[in-house]
Amino acid sequence: MPEPILSIAEIRDREERTWAAGVTQESVIRRAGAAVAAVAMRLTRPDAPVLVLAGKGHNGSDAVVAEEHLADRDTVLLRMHEHDPRVLDSAHQWLEQFKGRQDALIIDGLFGIGLSRPVEDDWRRLVETVNASGLRVLSVDVPSGLNADTGEPMGVAIEAAVTLTLGSVKKGLLTEPATRYVGRLELAHDIGLVPGPELAELLWTLDGDFSGYPPRRPEASHKGTFGHVAVLAGSMGYHGAAVLTARGALRARPGLVTVYTEERVYPAVAAQLQAAMVRPWRGDRLPENVFSAFVVGPGLAAEGLSPAIRDEVCRLWTSAPQAVVADATALDWLPRAIAAEAGYRVVTPHPGEAARLLGVTVGEVQSDRVAAVRRISALWRGADVFTVLKGRHTVVGGASGIVHINGTGNPGLAQGGTGDVLAGYLGGWLAQPTLHQDVGQAIRFGVWRHGAAADALEARGFAWTAEDLAGALHGL
Repeated sequence: MPEPILSIAEIRDREERTWAAGVTQESVIRRAGAAVAAVAMRLTRPDAPVLVLAGKGHNGSDAVVAEEHLADRDTVLLRMHEHDPRVLDSAHQWLEQFKGRQDALIIDGLFGIGLSRPVEDDWRRLVETVNASGLRVLSVDVPSGLNADTGEPMGVAIEAAVTLTLGSVKKGLLTEPATRYVGRLELAHDIGLVPGPELAELLWTLDGDFSGYPPRRPEASHKGTFGHVAVLAGSMGYHGAAVLTARGALRARPGLVTVYTEERVYPAVAAQLQAAMVRPWRGDRLPENVFSAFVVGPGLAAEGLSPAIRDEVCRLWTSAPQAVVADATALDWLPRAIAAEAGYRVVTPHPGEAARLLGVTVGEVQSDRVAAVRRISALWRGADVFTVLKGRHTVVGGASGIVHINGTGNPGLAQGGTGDVLAGYLGGWLAQPTLHQDVGQAIRFGVWRHGAAADALEARGFAWTAEDLAGALHGL
């Protein structure tokens, strides 16, 4: 099940219910510390220098337990429970010794969600020295000094490379101000806390949410069992968008993929695709009775583009009974009214496109990405519209109901073509009639797996491209 995203008060309530149920704090700390150690091991190699800064709260206890699991690292544990000048000096000496070392790691267990006043004096100088060191930091639960409800620093805050939050994601870690401090956000949810009755509207997507998904294909399957997706994409100078969209669609393994592309770029597109059918689009209506989903928009940006392409995109969006995924240029064309008999609709804006749709600035979109998703989905009348707001922690939701926050993906996705792969990939899943019982699940799965493929590529340590991403979707 997805994990609810909670406030500090809700987390405290969950902890109290856990202790009341007979679970000991020590057992939770042991599991949390082991989870921190596992991430630290992943981030370092044997004999790497590791500094563990352990404060007096539960974060500090988690850090102390983590240190016990790092026997093959060159680890220094500093228990910073009180204002001890000798311990502070030791911390500064270590930071100076290993300053700039690419293999070094700091485990930040100084302050947790219980911090109630600004970080000042010697503690402030320590945090500033950590941030200036150029060393990677793994923060335990929250970066020290960060308000876990607002995401604002309390005077100063640790700038982490990775934050392993414990039990549940804290609301403040997802805010725009927190981005600078949180780094990559990961969740260790199974640390022994009792699941709560929280009726959260925000849920964090977990890997385990897709156990057994998609369902096993029946032995008597044929191409028709898994649908046929049509891709309307590509124009002069942007033919690659059509190719990448098709490759994304193919990785979802629908029965068939057909690409319709501008006649001027048909040879370039057709030459790069083998498994997909490619046809030059000459202004005819796409036959709705042939397809089970449509993807429209990628690469339809060239000057001299036939107005008929825009008309066809708008017609499909307004009335097609099948699912339609709209991306890129198509987002600026879509009529606001949708016929009652139309199928599901999905829009996949990045923050700049979302800002244009709403008539606001990118900063306003990023300041409340959940509200932006709801407002975008509400722009259209007559159908269920899912918005996939791309970016750090892609947000998936509609005009009302539960909103899901995706935790996979990395800054490597900030390059041309990765969004085309996602649009095609989503269309490939939505084309499959066997998945229509829960369209939202299919969308969330596509978003999660797209990000996970990017993470797998990033872990290999080489400079990957959108072409690599489409290929990596098969290997998870």
